[in-house]
Amino acid sequence: MTPVGLLIVSHSARLAEGVVEVAGQMADGVPLAAAGGTDDGGVGTSFEKVMDGVGSADSGEGVVVLTDLGSAVMTAESVLEFLDDDQRARIRIADAALVEGAVAAAVASKAGAGLDGVARAAEEAVRGAEAEEPPELGEPTESAVLTLENPMGLHARPAAVLAGRLSAFDAEVTINGVDGQSVMALMALGARQGQQLVVEASGPDAAKAIAFVRGQVEAGFGEV
Repeated sequence: MTPVGLLIVSHSARLAEGVVEVAGQMADGVPLAAAGGTDDGGVGTSFEKVMDGVGSADSGEGVVVLTDLGSAVMTAESVLEFLDDDQRARIRIADAALVEGAVAAAVASKAGAGLDGVARAAEEAVRGAEAEEPPELGEPTESAVLTLENPMGLHARPAAVLAGRLSAFDAEVTINGVDGQSVMALMALGARQGQQLVVEASGPDAAKAIAFVRGQVEAGFGEV
């Protein structure tokens, strides 16, 4: 399945491109497009850039649009009015924090979430990190205590690797008490090199999920 695309609409070309760069590091292969600044390179938004961005990011599964300010939303909504009915139905304008939402949405898209699921991931990113309830594990069937080896600990990229892959397992997983499938919750742990991760899982794929986390941690997420 082709991943859902993301379009970042900002008043600043550099800001839009920077968010695309960060999101791309979290989820390679997800269609990403930046529509920042005016047509003459100033601060503002461009109807033409947004229209082109929609076309660039839409590979058939739809596009989630993230914006920085209200007028960027208005520009995106204006573009929707000029799309045909089929393409308009594949566009969602997310009410989300720009950077956090883009990261969470990219990870969800990489993991195979559909259009509505990717939009929901974007919108729940910030409040998910602050107040998300961990999954109900009951009695964990598998567990492990692992020590972070990579110099930067559980920063954005490793968190995205874990969250994206764990969402594909038929298992409920917590890491230090938070949802292992939430990139923002994992990043909020602030776990550093030398700290321990308590990983617990239940469900049919619990052992596979634990083995995956163990393999990533012991390999230093490829950073050692």
